[in-house]
Amino acid sequence: MSVPPATHLPRIAVAAPSTGQGKTTVATGLMAALGARGLTVSGHKVGPDYIDPGYHALATGRPGRNLDPHLVGRERVAPLLLHGARGADVAIIEGVMGLHDGRIGTDGFASTAHVAALTRTPVVLVVDIARMSRSVGAVVAGMAAYDPEVDVVGVVLNRAGSARNVAEIERSLRLPVLGVVPRDESITSPSRHLGLVPAAERHDAAEVVARLGEHIARHVDLDAVLEAAGSAPALVAQPWEPSTQVHRVTDAAPVVAMAAGRAFTFSYAEHEELLTAAGCRVVHFDPLHDACLPEGTRALLLGGGFPRCVRTSSPATGRCSRRSGRPWRAGRPRSPSVPGSSTCSIHSTAPPWRA
Repeated sequence: MSVPPATHLPRIAVAAPSTGQGKTTVATGLMAALGARGLTVSGHKVGPDYIDPGYHALATGRPGRNLDPHLVGRERVAPLLLHGARGADVAIIEGVMGLHDGRIGTDGFASTAHVAALTRTPVVLVVDIARMSRSVGAVVAGMAAYDPEVDVVGVVLNRAGSARNVAEIERSLRLPVLGVVPRDESITSPSRHLGLVPAAERHDAAEVVARLGEHIARHVDLDAVLEAAGSAPALVAQPWEPSTQVHRVTDAAPVVAMAAGRAFTFSYAEHEELLTAAGCRVVHFDPLHDACLPEGTRALLLGGGFPRCVRTSSPATGRCSRRSGRPWRAGRPRSPSVPGSSTCSIHSTAPPWRA
């Protein structure tokens, strides 16, 4: 058996003691700020989240990726990280919930700490200090010492107020402070359901991400962040390769229609890569605006999203739903998620696609 290659990939994980501390603000801002320096940045998100990777993609110009041991198995996490970060100068991994929060009833399975340990990634803690002082030192010390497999290398103090309070907190910490980010309500992202409003639904998403990058660049020591990322050890793993996971189809490039647009923003980049590796031609279409499926469609993939939140009076939706229903009644494959399966009943009076 051949030994997997050792790959040096500078990387950090952005974590926090709990949800709501500012992980997305700092992680996305770091991606944008480092990209503005001319670096190629790869953005990743712990867990099955689809929304944060949309902002990561805007910040980096590359597909946002997910790292989820629960969905793919722990053995695929490092290979998927290397695959997604291929050609990047640095990878930024945004955590989920609190650093050690994972699947209930386990020892933190699929938590940010678990992913950091699997990928041997240094961790930067983001702490909202708006309502704390010296207690921040105790919280950070406990988070850092809780699991010896997790290497917490620095802290970003978020929503900082007075200089006096910041100085008191810095005195309480035993780890380097990589940044002190003041409150700025103008760059917060509106919340919906389990997370943020998808980037595709915000007309100002690119502007918000650019402002995040500028804000973080002003208040975080980017050189110190890069130094921390560069301290990550080489990863001994074979990068994931889509072509080894599928059998090529015998037909000549069958067309797979993949729903896209504002209502269908939930997808994994690897799905399209697997279909392409299998010899399919993936064509995106927008059910809200396109009058029919792409020419020659042999299969339909309806990803998830918030179709209920993107209503339209466009007559294209009804025509698309009626025309698309005909081939699937003849037995052609389709794969809708829960939101996708109800889309046409929401957007038109036509019969819904049936899962």
